[in-house]
Amino acid sequence: MINIGEVLLNLWESSGFAYIFANLTAGGWQNLVMIIISCVLLYLAIVKKFEPLLLLGIAFGCLLTNLPGAGLYNQELWTNFMTEGHEAYHSYGTILKNGGLLDFFYIGVKTSIYPCLIFMGVGAMTDFGPLLSNPKSLLLGAAAQLGVFAAFFGAVVLGFTGPQAASIGIIGGADGPTAIFLTSQLAPELLGAIAVAAYSYMALIPMIQPPIMNALTTPEQRKIKMVQTRNVSKAEKIIFPILVTVFVALLLPDTAPLIGCLMLGNLAKETGITDRLSDTMQNALMNIVTILLSTSVGATMVGSNFLTGETLKIVVLGVVAFGLSTAGGLVGGQVMCKLTRGKVNPLIGSAGVSAVPMAARVANTVGQKNNPSNFLLMHAMGPNVAGVIGSAIAAGFLLSVFG
Repeated sequence: MINIGEVLLNLWESSGFAYIFANLTAGGWQNLVMIIISCVLLYLAIVKKFEPLLLLGIAFGCLLTNLPGAGLYNQELWTNFMTEGHEAYHSYGTILKNGGLLDFFYIGVKTSIYPCLIFMGVGAMTDFGPLLSNPKSLLLGAAAQLGVFAAFFGAVVLGFTGPQAASIGIIGGADGPTAIFLTSQLAPELLGAIAVAAYSYMALIPMIQPPIMNALTTPEQRKIKMVQTRNVSKAEKIIFPILVTVFVALLLPDTAPLIGCLMLGNLAKETGITDRLSDTMQNALMNIVTILLSTSVGATMVGSNFLTGETLKIVVLGVVAFGLSTAGGLVGGQVMCKLTRGKVNPLIGSAGVSAVPMAARVANTVGQKNNPSNFLLMHAMGPNVAGVIGSAIAAGFLLSVFG
């Protein structure tokens, strides 16, 4: 005869509730706190609309991975991912045999497949015309990488290892896929914190950048109107991604996956004969990969890894990196303004960070507040897309040094 009391007792003991309450002084409290944090992130994504396409998945992945007993993500499998004397496919075999659903999703992050596919979609949605019409924009994109290297040295001073510091510094590039690509290779244990910091600051661009822009430019400079850029031929737009791929991949081979996918997507768009492929990259592929990428990144936010002093340091260093990158672009814009005798509005330098097209829109908005007839959007798009290339190159450089 079935003992109802024993059945209920076994059900309780095998539940996640029992684990949390029985281990409140051990690891249970961490799971409980992370569940609360995931709910806060869901609120920011749904109600406040902070990068909802990615933050929703990250938050729900965080929720799933911190439900005790579900076994959706097993941190210990990835901690022991590569043991001495074993090849990668043996480790993946262990993951496929013993892992949960989110472990399978995370394979795409570990192998850098998801960030590269995201870059392919970004390339298909990017117009390099503003950059080609004003090649000097490349310099502003380079200047806006200041925060990457400043935060790197700051992280080293705070006690992080070289690979960890490189992963933290790349937050300053304001490019989520690049941050995930580099961190998954160099410091996967920090992936959750770095991904949340990177995407949170990208969502907060309209709040973070304007005070820095106003502090580093004068009202007269913000009123500068820029002349219309020249028209770029179709041939230029087709040749550009090919040349950039060859040059950058030869200069920094570790950058080839990101730059190659970015330029393949752009080439599919610009040729005009592969509209179906371009449409797939921009829509279906991007949507599918975004779901897998966001949930698997959220799965790395295990309480025991996330609730540490290192996470707080990463959050602080991330905002410093982002602010310094914005400042670096503005200083570059100031120099360009002086050299052109006031023909360049230095505000467009702030768009040198890689957040496309949000940073360009913010530059345009601040410019119009000072001069309603000022339209800086297309001028700011040049540094903005240059920032995409610049952050990928910075990541490739750091990977070649510490990888």
